[in-house]
Amino acid sequence: MAIVINNMLLQLVRGTLGDQLTIYERNGQIIMAKKRGPSKKKPTKKQLEARYKMKIAAAYARTILQDPELKAYYKSLAGPGQNAYNMAVKDAFKSPEVQNIRLEATDVVVTAKDEFRVAEVDIHIIDAEGSLQERGKAILGRNGVDWYYKATSLPPGGRIVAVAVDLAGNETSKELQLE
Repeated sequence: MAIVINNMLLQLVRGTLGDQLTIYERNGQIIMAKKRGPSKKKPTKKQLEARYKMKIAAAYARTILQDPELKAYYKSLAGPGQNAYNMAVKDAFKSPEVQNIRLEATDVVVTAKDEFRVAEVDIHIIDAEGSLQERGKAILGRNGVDWYYKATSLPPGGRIVAVAVDLAGNETSKELQLE
């Protein structure tokens, strides 16, 4: 490993040269080192999970590029050096977040966020015995974050389950106990 100091030729160079040399920056210093080979260690469970998740995200991104509308949507969100594929992978890698469930009379209001877009929110109303009483899709409010569902009944001792789904099909759920 060598630290490069005041070399104009290598100030802007980063990456691997051939199969032998890698140039990178760490903590403001430019470092030249022998190219690393693949690890000889067995991957951990977390590494295997991350690899699998990335494989699924890449497959989603390849599929999404076939749909001109979704491709245009992801491309509109891309920054410099990014493209629709990058944005689709990023979207598929993260699930939406259900931040809050609250009641306004018989309306169930769910606050759900995603870095890109929440596609839909499903509401399940379950009674105290655990049987499904009601199920439906919430409607997006004007603020773009709150989803509204008009419940016909809210059984005491039951619960409300909100399931947020993003464009990539990732789901996240949250429950609210009824009194």
